[in-house]
Order: sequence, then structure tokens, then C-alpha cells
Amino acid sequence: MTIIESIILGAVQGLTEFIPVSSSGHLVIAQNWLGLEASHTFEVMINLGTFLALVIYFRKRIWDILVRIFKEHDLRLTRNIIISAIPVLALGYFLDDILGQPFFQNPLVVAFMLVAVGIVMIVIDKLPRASDIKKSEDLTPKRAGFIGVAQTLALIPGTSRSGATMIAGRLAGMTFKEAAEYSFLLSIPVMAAVVLKGFISNDGQAFIRDHFTAWAVSNVAALIFGLVAVGFMLRFLGNGNFKVFGWYRIGLAAVVVVSVIFAR
Repeated sequence: MTIIESIILGAVQGLTEFIPVSSSGHLVIAQNWLGLEASHTFEVMINLGTFLALVIYFRKRIWDILVRIFKEHDLRLTRNIIISAIPVLALGYFLDDILGQPFFQNPLVVAFMLVAVGIVMIVIDKLPRASDIKKSEDLTPKRAGFIGVAQTLALIPGTSRSGATMIAGRLAGMTFKEAAEYSFLLSIPVMAAVVLKGFISNDGQAFIRDHFTAWAVSNVAALIFGLVAVGFMLRFLGNGNFKVFGWYRIGLAAVVVVSVIFAR
């Protein structure tokens, strides 16, 4: 992998991790178009940059959460994040080897999920704007669990972790913007676990050892572009326009299918 390819893939990860269009799906597509073999290990190890982007962007919010825990003894938001994180962490841990199989790195599988979730996004956008959940702290454990179960679908490339949690948050009664912020806060422990597992795994350590420059460059690019993407999404979703991402996903899926057909 060249430096230019590392920058491109890092930018793709940073921009698409927080926009509901599937970062893993875009990485599979980008690696395919660059003539590289799709690597599940690379997709895991590049999460460091976007994890740091979240921590930097939400540093004040994280501090506020810590103050609420230790000073005000308010555990509602922390409880909800833990409940929502457990399903994907548990399922991801046990299915990691399966998710690394060629089937899940297939552009056509990505295209299918892009379309399926894209259609849901278009439909969700037509729901009434009223919401009975004004803050993430107001989520009930049952609704937090629902968001967590929905997040497990993002283990399949092409789904989108942020997209799945935003859709579930919207169905749980949250506003678009609040669902987006909760999705990003929820990503912090999930991505921390993914990064930690990658660092302690034999495959992850071997990847860093054999491709250190590519790993470092791609994560720096992911950090920079991730900061841009988080801010954009929170501002954009303040207007509640979700369907644009659904149409983008469907259009991209069509391009992917055509490219696969002509490549044969």
C-alpha cells in the first residue's frame, strides 16, 4: 500500500465513519477500486484515527459526563451507553473471524446493504418531527437496548454503525440531532474496544509491524477528516434531512454493481 493509497483510505474512513453511509462498506469499495485486496484487519486498525477524532471533538461532553457520574451521581447517560454498547461488543467479539471472511468483503454484499438501509433512511425521513426524547439521558433502558440491537447490523459492511443507531434513535423517539450525538457518544466505547482488540490481536500486531507507515498515515488522515465529518453531521442533521444519505447510498450501490459487472 502506497502513501497516497493510505491517505485516500484514511480520508474515506474519516469521512464515512460518522456520515451514515458505512465506512466499512466504503473501505471495501475503495480497496477494490484501488486494486487492493480488501482487508478486515486494516478496517479494524484504521479505527484509531476516528476514535481519537471523537474523543477530541467531544472532550467537553465527555468531561461533563464524568462530572455527572462522580459529582452529581447521575448515571443515566452512562447506563444507556453501556446498555446500547453491549450487544455489538458481544456479537462482534464472537463473530470477528466470520466477519473477516471473503463473503463480507464482497462489493455486492456491500451494495445490497447500501440499498436496504438507504430505503429505510428515506422512509424514516418522512416520519413526523415530534419527539418525546429531548436528551439522551431520557432514554429508557428498553429503548437504549433497542438502539444497541440495531447497532449489531452494522457488523455487516454496507450497513453503517452511525446510520443504524441514528435510525434506531429516531424510532425510539429522539430528534435527528440528538440521535446523531448519542450515536457518536455510543461509538466511543465501541471503537475503543475495537482498537484495543486490534492492538492485542496477533493479526493487528502483525499488520502494524509489516505496514507501520501505511497504518500511521491512514490513521492521521482518518483523524483529520473524522473531525470534519462529526461537525458536519451535527450541523446538517439539525435540519433533519436524512433522505439525502439514503439516495446517496442507493446511487453508490448502483455504481458498485455496474463496476463489478464490467470488471468481469
